[in-house]
This record gives sequence, C-alpha cells and structure tokens, in this order.
Amino acid sequence: MNDLGVFSLTEPYPDTRPRALTVSELNHQARHLLESSFMQVWVEGELSGFSKPSSGHWYFSLKDQKCQIRCAMFRGANQRIRPLPREGDQIRIRGKVTLYENRGDFQIIVEHMEPAGLGALQQAFEALKLNLQSEGLFDPARKKPIPPTPRHIGVVTSPTGAAIHDILTVLARRCPAIPVTLYPTAVQGQPATANIVRAIEQAQRHGVADVLIIGRGGGSLEDLWCFNEESVARAIASCSIATVSAVGHEVDVTIADFVADLRAPTPSAAAEKISPDQLQWLRRLREQEIRLGQSARRLFQRLDSQLGHLAARLRDPRRELQDKAQRMDELDVRLNKAIGQQLAQIQLKTNHLSQRLATQSPRKNLITAREQITRLNERLETAIQYQLRQQQEYLQHTAQTLNVVSPLATLGRGYAIVRDDQNQIVRDASQLSTDKSITARLGRGTVRAQVTEVNSDTD
Repeated sequence: MNDLGVFSLTEPYPDTRPRALTVSELNHQARHLLESSFMQVWVEGELSGFSKPSSGHWYFSLKDQKCQIRCAMFRGANQRIRPLPREGDQIRIRGKVTLYENRGDFQIIVEHMEPAGLGALQQAFEALKLNLQSEGLFDPARKKPIPPTPRHIGVVTSPTGAAIHDILTVLARRCPAIPVTLYPTAVQGQPATANIVRAIEQAQRHGVADVLIIGRGGGSLEDLWCFNEESVARAIASCSIATVSAVGHEVDVTIADFVADLRAPTPSAAAEKISPDQLQWLRRLREQEIRLGQSARRLFQRLDSQLGHLAARLRDPRRELQDKAQRMDELDVRLNKAIGQQLAQIQLKTNHLSQRLATQSPRKNLITAREQITRLNERLETAIQYQLRQQQEYLQHTAQTLNVVSPLATLGRGYAIVRDDQNQIVRDASQLSTDKSITARLGRGTVRAQVTEVNSDTD
C-alpha cells in the first residue's frame, strides 16, 4: 500500500481474513465438545434401519415422531442382549454422545439396551450392578467354596412359600440325614429387604450351618426386587457362611445371584447342587464292599501260598544255631590272623620310615645354610662400604668442579653482574647512558647506582 492508502497491483495483496479450519479440525473439535458435554445419556425411541454386519457390530437409528439419531453398538456390548431387537421395537439405550469424524455423523455409542417400559427398576438394577461390580463384590476370587458334603444346611426364605417345600422335598429324597434349619423371612414387599438381612445375620450368629440357601420362587421383577437391594447384596457378600442364591426361575437374574458364592436357577436346583445323593453313596458303598471282599480273598490266597512255601523251607533252629556258631569260630580265627599280619606290616613300615627320616634330617642343612648366610652378610657389608667410599669421592670431585665454573666464585673474586633498568645484563658500556639506573650483583648482595658517565673506550 502506498502513502495514499491505495494497494498497488504489483505488490502482494495481504490476506486479512480469519484462519479457516480444516474439515478434520472442525469434526475433531465438535467431537471433543460433544463427548465432554454429554458423559452418559439414556434415550428412548423406535428402532429403525437395524444392520448387523459380519463384524458383529450393530448399526441402527433411534427415532420419534420428529427426529432421529444414528447409533452404533459394538460386539463387546451387544453379546448379552437377548432377544435380538427388531425393526420398530420401542427400546431404551444408555450410551455416549459422540461424532463419527470420518463422515461427520452425529451418533451415540450404545453401551446398554433394554425394551422400553422397564422403567426405573431396571435402571436401578443396572446402576447397582455396575457399582458393586466396580467394588469387586462379583469377583470369583472372593467367593467361598461350597462344602461337598454339608454338615448342616440353613435356608433363608418364607416359611409358607413353595421354595422351602421344594428344598425339603429334594433333600429328603437325596440325603435326609443332613439337618436343615429355616430362618424365616418375608421375600416380597417393602419389609422383605430388612427381614432378609436380619435372617442372614441370625444364621451367622446361630453358627450351625456351613452352607446357606437364600431364595424364593418365581415372580415378576417387582416381586423379586428385594433380592436386588444393596443392603441384601452386601449382607450376602459379608456372610461368613458359604451362600447359594436360588431366586425365581432359571430366566430370573438378581443382584444376589452375582454376589453369592454359587447361583442356582431354582430353589430345587440349589438343594440338588449342595446335597450328596444317598443312592449314589449306597451304590458306591456296595461297589467298595465287593472290591474289598475280592481284595481280601486275593490277599488270603497269596498269604496262604507264601506260608506253605516258607513251611517247606523251614529248618531245625538248633541245626541253624550250630552252623552259625561254627561259622563264627572260623571267622574269629581268620580275623585274629589278619590283625596280626596287618600289625606286622605296619611295624615294618614304621621302622623303614624312621631310618629314612634319620638320614634326611634337616639339622645338618640348617647349620650349613647358617654359615653361608654369615659369609654372605660379611661380603655384603664390605661391598656396601666400598660403594659408599666411591660415591663420596665422586661427590667431592663434582662439588669442586661445580665450584670452579660457578659464577658465584667469580663474583667472590671482585667481579659483578650489571643489569639495566629493563633487567637486561649489560655487556657493553654503549648500552647505557647517563641518568640511567643500574643494578650490580656482587659476591654478597646487590648495589643500585645512577650512571653519571659512560666511557665506551676499552683501553
């Protein structure tokens, strides 16, 4: 731009427009904004455009009378959904709002799906389930083993319901010898939750049961809801007795099933799982009795055969003792003879070693070595004295030579070394001029003087 504020056509036109985002940047920012603004949402609507490709992921839309939104539910989340949703179903989903950046599609990543109309109970069930699972109450590592042969069975259920009747019927058929204690409680309605917790605590205080069945017969979600309460779940989790959850029918699932040490689909199945079958015991005892009799007969036959064989080999013990006594006398004679020979050999060897030791005594060698050391010490002292005299004479000669060539000796004879004010040695009078300072190094000490006259004549 020139001084008049006009842009020249020959100069580059400055771009004052704001920076434009790329499509990728815009989609990325929109996705971040959506995900940070909506953590988790519940949405209800009609399922439309359901697609299930070979990958196992689900893609569909959720719509109402005015709008629709695209949804994706990945394989890891949809495996537990039964039955499969169909076109037009009214459903409720829980998920995370996001943006599929590649196409710029606004969508929900679905984590949970349920038919519409289950309402707050199902939502509370899922919320409590997630909370307890995050605390580790469902962890298999914390579950107690069920005793294979219970000594005493406790039952927490209604005394008038079908559950206790079914349990007692199964136990009477399978193993009537096991004692059963009922801890009565309500299993439906508002007071049932507190009653179940008190019954579990009473069973622990009683201390006789080593396995505890907690359950009731089938019913609706509302009827079974007391077994989905947090206080009941925590009471089962903290129970010191091994627990079996037997609530409803096989299709019914409660929080108690996840927390208990073992889940049975029905109260009858719980009694089947924890009790041994007396008929199997009797059959096993009969089999063991037959095998024991057969083993005993084989053992008796083998022992009888061995006894006959040993009886045929048996000798008169007096003859056996005589043979052993004669054998002992022979061994005694041989032992004495062997000991005498061994002692003679040892004595001969000892005498031989004593003679060798006497001939090889180190005493003579020690005397010779001591005399040799004395002679060597005398020679060493003589050599040291000779070397000391040689070095002393050499040192005196060197000191005399050094004294002759030393400049200090020359200075001692009356000469001096003169230096000018630049500390340079003066060898010629022409190096100096009047009013200059000089320093003279004498044999002893130095003299500083002022030049008053310079005579370069050498005569």
